[in-house]
Amino acid sequence: MQYFECRSKIGNLQFAIRNLMLLPEIETGVRTVTHAARYFDELKASALLLSGEVGVAERGYFVPDEEDAIRGLLISYWQSRSALLELIQSFHFDRDLSEESRPRAFLIALAATLVLVDAARFLREQFHDNRRLRRIWNQPAPNFGIPSGTYDTVQKSLFSARHAWHLYHAQQYFNEHESELCSIANETGLHEIWEIIQRLKQRLDVGVAQFARTKLRVRSDQVARSLGRNVIVRAMYGIQKMVSGMMADVYVRPGHQPALPQPITDQLHGLLAPGDVLIVRKEYALTNYFLPGYWPHAALYLGHPAELALLGIQDHEHVRPRWARLLEASHPERRGVAQPRRVLESMKDGVLLRSLNSPFASDSILVIRPQLTQTQIADGLARALAHEGKPYDFDFNFGRSDRLVCTEVVYRAFDGLGDIEIPLCRRAGRPTLSGGDLVDLALSRVHFDPVLVYAPSFAPEVVQGSGAMEIIRAAHQPPKEVE
Repeated sequence: MQYFECRSKIGNLQFAIRNLMLLPEIETGVRTVTHAARYFDELKASALLLSGEVGVAERGYFVPDEEDAIRGLLISYWQSRSALLELIQSFHFDRDLSEESRPRAFLIALAATLVLVDAARFLREQFHDNRRLRRIWNQPAPNFGIPSGTYDTVQKSLFSARHAWHLYHAQQYFNEHESELCSIANETGLHEIWEIIQRLKQRLDVGVAQFARTKLRVRSDQVARSLGRNVIVRAMYGIQKMVSGMMADVYVRPGHQPALPQPITDQLHGLLAPGDVLIVRKEYALTNYFLPGYWPHAALYLGHPAELALLGIQDHEHVRPRWARLLEASHPERRGVAQPRRVLESMKDGVLLRSLNSPFASDSILVIRPQLTQTQIADGLARALAHEGKPYDFDFNFGRSDRLVCTEVVYRAFDGLGDIEIPLCRRAGRPTLSGGDLVDLALSRVHFDPVLVYAPSFAPEVVQGSGAMEIIRAAHQPPKEVE
């Protein structure tokens, strides 16, 4: 009798796991890691091709086009690396994830870690002996938020005994529970995540892990006691501690969760109009995988279904297949009640229809409005929706449209409509558009008008009109250098 009761409980548990809807953090993680893994494979191929083409060995130096291409690879690598680091650190077991979700979160974090380790090892194996190449990869790229010494930083983290020690618990947990984790992956649709783990798990340096285990056994025992007997928490703790160490120079305030105050969001709901561009800032970000500056990230506001219906876009070829989802509630971007989809936004997990909870998870917000008729705005929104579902563009290259960075959603929506011709700025050999570039246009009232700003560092409330212009200018000014 006990046997059948046990079998029944196991069956119920398996059924629950199969039918449990993925949390938003899990969904985001799956998309981010799978996109990044494919993207790193493309970067490897591009790097090998570039290495075979450049003639620096014969001439002893890089020509400008070659140097731009090399720096372009660095930018792409750094931004995708940053996205994975931020993803791993975003999992907070004690607050956000249920017991059922923890194994899935662990698998996603482990896959992201393996992608990072594999990419770092690839750089060392292929290019470490090329001092000229390393010199370029160690140069800063301030327009993309990349500090100096990038290559050395990555390699130092790769061979850090402390990082290896932190990874030891994750590796040990995976080895001891591989069969169970495989079943969970199959039951919950994490097939691509499992494939990444199986393909790259050999890239963890067992020798260094063994060294860490023996040299730091006392500290390991202390951590084990502080975390109790929950081995999966201990495994994730190791991965997150490794990531925290890798981001020590950029992680400013642990635990900060940006969010606009409720009275502010309530006010914004009544002021937004379809086609508005929401430009936001998050303080104390783990990483900056968007273009830097005070206003680094942008999202396109679509509006309420009733407003879109008045614009007459529901029958447009790009809108028709997405109309039902625009009417439905989306999963909450974090814990909370599901909200209707109101924005088209490109983030590390791709170009997706999201609720206003996503851009409102910020500390400051600026709203600008395109200088277009309602008919033109309808055309622009329909054009933008054609890109929904595409991956994030870690290249920041507006010369291609199969991947989109956040500001490119705005560019693809409105460039060429009416009198709007959005200028692109060439950075590191590629055409780009930053959030700051959009702010410059709005401050000059070229193609866009400022609508409102909420920047609590400059004013405690939403400001419109001429007052908004003053605050936007003050925030937009680059900080003065200390003499």
